[in-house]
Amino acid sequence: MLRYSLVTFGCQMNEHDSLRMREVLEATGYADAPDMREADVVVVNTCSVREKAEQKLRSQVGRLGVLKRRRPDLVIVVAGCVAQQEGVRLIRDLPQIDLVLGPDNIPELPGLLQDLASGGPPRVRTVFDVESPQFLRARPRAGRVGPCAYVTVMKGCDERCSFCIVPHTRGPERYRASGEVITEIRMLVKAGVREVTLLGQTVNSYADPSGALPAAPGTGESSWQHTGRARSREDESEFPALLRAIADAVPDLVRLRYMSPHPRHVTRSLILAHEQLPVLARHVHLPVQSGSDRVLRRMIRRHTVHEYVERARALQAAVDGLTLTTDVIVGFPGETQEDFERTLGLIDRVGFVGMFGFKYSPRPFTPALKFGDDVPEAEKKDRLRRVFEHSERLRRAHLEGQIGTEQTVLVEGPGEGEGYTGRTDRNDIVHFGCVNDPTGELVDVHIAEAFKNSLAGMLVDSARAAPIARAASTVARARQMERRALPVV
Repeated sequence: MLRYSLVTFGCQMNEHDSLRMREVLEATGYADAPDMREADVVVVNTCSVREKAEQKLRSQVGRLGVLKRRRPDLVIVVAGCVAQQEGVRLIRDLPQIDLVLGPDNIPELPGLLQDLASGGPPRVRTVFDVESPQFLRARPRAGRVGPCAYVTVMKGCDERCSFCIVPHTRGPERYRASGEVITEIRMLVKAGVREVTLLGQTVNSYADPSGALPAAPGTGESSWQHTGRARSREDESEFPALLRAIADAVPDLVRLRYMSPHPRHVTRSLILAHEQLPVLARHVHLPVQSGSDRVLRRMIRRHTVHEYVERARALQAAVDGLTLTTDVIVGFPGETQEDFERTLGLIDRVGFVGMFGFKYSPRPFTPALKFGDDVPEAEKKDRLRRVFEHSERLRRAHLEGQIGTEQTVLVEGPGEGEGYTGRTDRNDIVHFGCVNDPTGELVDVHIAEAFKNSLAGMLVDSARAAPIARAASTVARARQMERRALPVV
């Protein structure tokens, strides 16, 4: 039996694609290798949003090349966004690679591997499925799924932010029929999944290609102070209707999340869905990128700071305790110290409880290249440090505020030690001890301690609760990891 190994760099979409590649390979007889050195095929699934991910790919392929010199039959596949971005250049630069596979070509993987096994030359297959979009459906099997799963509802992006390579590597927006989305979620829940995260590059721009969804309550309503009525109509989508259809059709689903939304599609109908659907988590990751309108215009973000804040506050007002996290880029071309100070002010103003922060890095095929890269690296580094300082302060206050409260936690599995780990509906990580395996359950935990990026506590159910000491190794591991970790969630 042939064996494969998968290495994944990147975002949740990359993780989702890797799961689908596993299923495609295993459906054709491949088995997961316990060690990469024992694999017949190694697939490196890549991200190209940041330059660092490409560097990691080249380092990984270099190490695989050493292994391939000892085992010439080893097949090296590069998939994902860097594959789509670089295409044939990857094989020219890294001749160890046998196959370059774009995200839309995953179903072809077994056939392409068969061609290589039959003596075929290295191949590049990076064709978008624009004319007839295909979405790989999960193939869940009871006992082989965890409590949480990803489901893709759309792919590609039409926003064209000037810093972003995603439109080049993922193509234009294409949407999945609502019936297919609901069918996959039903199958996942039947197999044991409790929480689903809907995925898309701009997930809340969704439009149902089947035309099956009725208009969601609130559609077309606009009482924004900072957005005109015409713009508000342009911002509408069928994403709120999809959320309602999922909630109605899959009542056994415990929790529903989505990422990553665009701020301009946070409409009144979406806010009303959050207010009325208990299944929706009380957390939204809402990328802002900058707190300066001047920089946002150069980024082609299609929203202002006032629009972002107004919609963020409307979400928080609609759902008690809803938390927000975000993405921020520092050192974008032309960003002045005043622009950056505005970003720090926005972080405090909104009160984000977590953040992904990045230094701007020029990406090929992006409009921002024409601006140059005029912020010195040392200044970028210092600005990122200050962003994290603000973020850490807000996150610490949020987590410490949970001490003494009871939180409902969806258990995701064992922690690093004897305890278990799960998340609240506000996306806070919680460690606790338990006398038996509660994976997949909703449990109530009394919070006793806050770390840098997580919480620890005791089960409220005293019959199952293990003392914190039972989970001491998990707690110690959490502290150790957080000393090393970047202050992001």
